[in-house]
Amino acid sequence: MGAMSVRSQSSEPSAEAAHRAGFACFVGRPNAGKSTLTNALVGQKVAITADQPQTTRHTVRGIVHRPEAQLILVDTPGLHKPRTLLGQRLNDIVRTTWAEVDVIGFCLPANEKLGPGDRFIAKELASIKKTPKIAIVTKTDLVESKQLAEQLIAIDQLGKELGFEWAEIVPVSAVADKQVDLLADLLVPLLPEGPALYPEGDLTDEPEQVMIAELIREAALEGVRDELPHSIAVVVEEMLPREDRPADRPLLDIHAFLYIERPSQKGIVIGPKGKRLKEVGIKSRKQIEALLGTPVFLDLHVKVAKDWQRDPRQLRKLGF
Repeated sequence: MGAMSVRSQSSEPSAEAAHRAGFACFVGRPNAGKSTLTNALVGQKVAITADQPQTTRHTVRGIVHRPEAQLILVDTPGLHKPRTLLGQRLNDIVRTTWAEVDVIGFCLPANEKLGPGDRFIAKELASIKKTPKIAIVTKTDLVESKQLAEQLIAIDQLGKELGFEWAEIVPVSAVADKQVDLLADLLVPLLPEGPALYPEGDLTDEPEQVMIAELIREAALEGVRDELPHSIAVVVEEMLPREDRPADRPLLDIHAFLYIERPSQKGIVIGPKGKRLKEVGIKSRKQIEALLGTPVFLDLHVKVAKDWQRDPRQLRKLGF
């Protein structure tokens, strides 16, 4: 096979191949381009992109439908050095997910040298023997070909150092839509043969409530990330269509609770005279309306759930 195979532009598919269906997950440091890539493959915005690691705590799946295959993208939370029970539980979820999927795509930005964070993840990947691993070099639109070549060699080296071989090394740019289809072409053969697992129209099976909670949480963390890195959890208590509205002017009532750990954090979230909470409501409502395609009345309340990150009972109640 030669020392290293870097793929570009696809070869012709063979005669009538069996249908394949399976799961892939993308891993990589925050901002490695995982969500952008998911959206480019699926063809519309699915995962919720944010500059903050661990915002996608729940398994958001994007589904790539092709005549010959169905590729289901599972989004795992970021793997990080755990500081709390929550951190540890997230890491366990990550490892189980990696062992259960059919292929792992490790996203490494072309414009940043490999760092300790990448090595930390690669080491974990090396311990998961069975699952094939593809190295995906993202953001290739930001570099010259010389820098890209150096990155490809470094990634190949990294696998050798840790004693495993990449199934493929693929440079892509989701933003410039370069080689995204090729990436799907390379992921598909690594899936098991079988019928489609989801109906054609599905792009994500993330329950709407969870996606809505994510949007609210993201808006609530905006601007206060330093003061409250993860100590906000959001639970959507209920979503009900407003009674006696004409069919052409529906309104959806959404009642949600923002949980924080300590009373002292309440002021930070609510802001002077409730100004911050109001902004959070306006911002997330716009995004929720865009997601659902219907007008929404959003009712937000802030509650203190004492030290929820460390309390297994609270964690369960909040969906972790």
